[in-house]
Amino acid sequence: MDPVTLTTARLILRPLGPDDTDDCYTACQDPDIQRWTTVPSPYEREHAETFTRRIAPDAWLNSREYAFAIRTKDEGSLVGVMGVMTRGEGAAEVGYWSVKEHRGRGYVTEALHTVSRWAFTDAAVDRLEWRAEVGNTASRAVAERVGFTVEGTLRAGLLHRGTRRDCWIGALLPSDVELRPLDPYLPAETANSAGQA
Repeated sequence: MDPVTLTTARLILRPLGPDDTDDCYTACQDPDIQRWTTVPSPYEREHAETFTRRIAPDAWLNSREYAFAIRTKDEGSLVGVMGVMTRGEGAAEVGYWSVKEHRGRGYVTEALHTVSRWAFTDAAVDRLEWRAEVGNTASRAVAERVGFTVEGTLRAGLLHRGTRRDCWIGALLPSDVELRPLDPYLPAETANSAGQA
């Protein structure tokens, strides 16, 4: 897929690239980002360079992952990174982190709302999943504010630094944001309607 730039009232979300190397390196020194995400720890400059110069741009071209640098419109400050990773036909997973100095302002929620709609309308996604290690309440709050339904806890659902950990999983469907799905969706029968003719 050709890289795209998205905008919101306060943000510009553009494909992550070499211009983001320094800011990503600085942001990922934050112990919270290293604790709750899969970025390497310790996070070296070469990690930032590899991700922003090779991995992220190549993934866009191969339609495997779409990584966005989230920047403010007014100053151009990096406030976070968000990626949508394909997970099979019509399915994708979203992940994100935010820069410590910009937390608590609703930037990531604003970005996730926009990226989710883009995934449904332009990236052929019918189910967008979110996962976070149990205890990452900040990530969960963002997902729930956008409308993700937390569907449960996956035992040993994440491998984090060589250790399997439990994770929450949630999903957003096009209908959750008043969009039409690509394929019809037939929900399972509820307990009240099961067995009725």
